[in-house]
Amino acid sequence: MDASSAMTNLLSAPVLAFVLGVLAVAVRSDLKVPDAMTQALSIYLLLAIGLKGGVALAGTDPAALAVPLGLAIAFGLGTPVLAYLALRVLTPLGPVDRGSVAAHYGSTSLVTFTAAIVALESAQIAVPGYAATILTVLEVPGILIGLLLARRHTARHAKWGATVHEILTGKSILLLVGGLVMGALIGEAGYAGVEPFFGDAFRGALVLFLLALGIDAARQFGALRTGAVGLVTFAILFPLVVGSAAVVTGTFAGLDTGGAAVLGVLCASASYIAAPAAVRMSLPEANLAYPLAASLGVTFPVNLTVGIPFFIWLALVL
Repeated sequence: MDASSAMTNLLSAPVLAFVLGVLAVAVRSDLKVPDAMTQALSIYLLLAIGLKGGVALAGTDPAALAVPLGLAIAFGLGTPVLAYLALRVLTPLGPVDRGSVAAHYGSTSLVTFTAAIVALESAQIAVPGYAATILTVLEVPGILIGLLLARRHTARHAKWGATVHEILTGKSILLLVGGLVMGALIGEAGYAGVEPFFGDAFRGALVLFLLALGIDAARQFGALRTGAVGLVTFAILFPLVVGSAAVVTGTFAGLDTGGAAVLGVLCASASYIAAPAAVRMSLPEANLAYPLAASLGVTFPVNLTVGIPFFIWLALVL
C-alpha cells in the first residue's frame, strides 16, 4: 500500500465518523446515538458480513480452509495467554482483571474487521472467502482462555456450560454463523436479490455505527487512571506486535495478501461485544472499565488509523 492509499484509509468516512464521536464527548455535546439504533446497526453489520462471507465461501476449495483455520485456532489460544503475561509485566492489575482484559484481546472486533474489509476492497486487494469464517473461529477460544486464567484466582465456580452457551448463542456468533450458512446456501444468484440492501448500504451503516462507537470510546477514557501508562502501552503495542506476527506467520504459511492482512487485523483487534457479556456473567469481580477503556478507547482507534494500513502494507511487502 503506498502513502496515498494509506492516507485515504486514514481519512475515510468511517474513521472520521469515529473521530467526530470522540470530539462530541470532548466538547460536551448532547449528540447521542440511540441504543436501539446501535443494536440494529450491529445486527445488520454482522448479518451482512456473514452473508457475503458465505457466498464467497461457497466457491472456496475446502482444502484451502485448513491453513487459515489452523492459524486462527492457534492464535485464538495463544493470544490471551500472551496478553495475560504482558499485562502482569506492564500493569498493576490483579489476576482477575488481567484475565478479563486478556479475554477481550483474545477475541475479535467486528467493526475493526469490517473496516479492514473496506480498506482491502478500496485498495483492490481480494478478500478471501474464508475471512468471515476466521472472524467467527477467533471469537470464542480467546474468551474461554481469558476466563480460565482469571478463574484460577477466584473462589467462585462459574458454570462453564452456561458460559460457553452464552458465547456460542450470543448475537455475534449466531448472526455470523447464520449468515455464513445462509450465504453458502443461496450462492451468488440468491445474494443478488438482497445485494442492494446488504451490499450498497453497508458502508453507510458502518459510518453511523462508528459514530456511536466514537462516543462510547471517549466516555471510557476515565477508566485509564489506574495503571494508565502501563495499560495504554499494552493497548497500543500488544495488538501491533501480535498482528504483525500473524501477518508474517500467515504469509509464510501460504496465505495470500488479503488473507494474511485479515488474519493480522483480527489478531490485533479486541472484542467489546461478545467478551463483555461473557466476562460479566462469569467474572462479576472484574472491572469491565479496564478492558473497555483499553479496547474501545485506545486499541480500536489505533487499529483504525494505523494498524489496518500497516498490516495491509506489511502483507503486500512480504
